Amino acid sequence: MSRLDFLYRSELPHRARSVYLYLSDRANRKGECWPAIPTIATELNLSESTVRRALHDLRKAGLVTTEQRYRANGAKSSLCYRIQRSKPP
Repeated sequence: MSRLDFLYRSELPHRARSVYLYLSDRANRKGECWPAIPTIATELNLSESTVRRALHDLRKAGLVTTEQRYRANGAKSSLCYRIQRSKPP
């Protein structure tokens, strides 16, 4: 049994599976990463809107959470993605 069986057996669209694998590959030991949407889109050869839809699918499925990060002066910084390494309860 693969550690990603939950993903392969899910009813998520292929765009969401691709983005999940991308984020998983780039995540640190805590399951966090912060690539920009244009970067994800370029590296997966998807449109930015497709990446946004995929992230919505993943958040809805409970596989990814996001947190807006801020600079010391209060300006927005990168978005932190936290991936679940297995199917949520």
